[in-house]
Amino acid sequence: MTSTAPVSSSPATIAPEGEGNAVLDALLDIARDLATSRPAKERFHRLVGAVHRVFACDAVVLMRFQGGVLVPVAAQGLVPDAMGRRFAPADHPRLAAILGSRGPVRFDAADRRPDPLYGLLSGARMGIHVVHSYLGLVLRLGEAPVGILALCSLDSASFDWIDDEALSTLGALAAATMKTARFDALEETVRHCQGEARRRAADAGEGEGVEIVGESEAIGRVKREIDQVATSDLAVLVTGETGVGKELVARRIHALSSRAAKPLVYVNCAALPESLSESELFGHERGAFTGAASERAGKFELADGGTILLDEIGELPASIQPKLLRVLQDGEIQRVGSDRYRRTDVRVIAATNRDLRHAIDSGRFRADLFHRLSVLVLSVPPLRERGGDAVLLGGYFLERAQRQLGVGTVRLTPGARDALAEASWPGNVRELEHVMLRAVLRATGGRNGEPVEIHRHHLDIAGKVPVREIPSVNGNGLRRDQTLTEATTDFQRALVLNVLAACNGNWAEAARHLGVDRSNLHRLARRLGLQPVARVVDWTRGCPNDHENPVV
Repeated sequence: MTSTAPVSSSPATIAPEGEGNAVLDALLDIARDLATSRPAKERFHRLVGAVHRVFACDAVVLMRFQGGVLVPVAAQGLVPDAMGRRFAPADHPRLAAILGSRGPVRFDAADRRPDPLYGLLSGARMGIHVVHSYLGLVLRLGEAPVGILALCSLDSASFDWIDDEALSTLGALAAATMKTARFDALEETVRHCQGEARRRAADAGEGEGVEIVGESEAIGRVKREIDQVATSDLAVLVTGETGVGKELVARRIHALSSRAAKPLVYVNCAALPESLSESELFGHERGAFTGAASERAGKFELADGGTILLDEIGELPASIQPKLLRVLQDGEIQRVGSDRYRRTDVRVIAATNRDLRHAIDSGRFRADLFHRLSVLVLSVPPLRERGGDAVLLGGYFLERAQRQLGVGTVRLTPGARDALAEASWPGNVRELEHVMLRAVLRATGGRNGEPVEIHRHHLDIAGKVPVREIPSVNGNGLRRDQTLTEATTDFQRALVLNVLAACNGNWAEAARHLGVDRSNLHRLARRLGLQPVARVVDWTRGCPNDHENPVV
């Protein structure tokens, strides 16, 4: 007989000998857990474990109701992939009936509504698909449903003896467990993110975090490409020299995406110690290694539903690369010390100033990981290719410096503007920002509140040779005030450029003419501020093309 509403509070049959005490003990254990500080996942698994241990069931699953769907958060007796399922109540009448109830709901073998756990039972009997007994409890906080606890059994009489009053108590304790775990998870997320949030707020200022300043055609192209890639969930590889603003580009992609309301978690791969990198990215269980006193969520779990930025991806330790590849392929992570995979919904944006193809040739980076990361490639141009943007950015950073330092109005003189436009900016936008901050400090001289003019000499960039003034190989264009090191660097830069021009931009042919190995020429080019391979995106084909031209 089928029931989709709470039955009477009296048990259907007399409880098996000793079972009543076991139920009471299980309820007491759950109640004690509520007063104990535990990670959310541990709370959920202890709750499910207690129910599975005491009640005669083949499987039990705890689901959280979020975004209009039921998401499994803990289970016993189900196959692993069940945790990756999302159950829409509209598609599962039994779950809809549980959500709409005010108490326990029982389904027997005669109920014709489809079983939401059909085919998901594990163990020796997983080949038997028909669940003969099904019991569901709605978990509420106030009037709002926050989840359900479902028990199923292949035995049609498994739940006949269970008292509905005990089940209602179990439902109330389960709801309280979910509420407590929600606060625990919030505290953990805040602990991990508040330092990063403070740093970003200080750096960006309110409302400025995703603004890309510039009017040049080069940066206009970048903005258009950002608008295109932001609408998808595909992985993005952001390339460019140090200081061009790759992180800002990634933050703008996130801000314009459908994930904007979710976290953007930043990871500097170059700063990850190899011994701790796996734990930082994927988390660890208690006791997984010395010092792991409690379980800890990794960056991917913190970014669930949002975006993770893997900065300096070329520095990622080789031992972690296959694990990252699995996340990209299957959306699964595995904490250190755990044998269980966890589903995660994270968009990955990677950034690098390295030539990853060269890293692949040298065996330092996996080719399959590169192809997964570079579904969409966005190349950020160096500042020297952005026309008048250096002056525009100079004013932007002056305004910021004015607020930070509490000084009066700051202006650029015509000579200072010319200097900004002529400089080669090997450190790109980051260097420009620091130059402007130092210039304000020099120009104010401790005077607060007075108008300040920034002159060329305040900028301290007189020694930076403009790209258009690079001497020819055969000429005598070197400046008399250059040091030997500066003159040598300029000569090498000019020589490489001229040979490349003669070879139509073919790096391999240029290396043969110069008598050096191609990889050594690439390294020299990076040291000289050249970018060996300019990466552009062919949006008609949806994949990057390589143009073997120097970018200066």
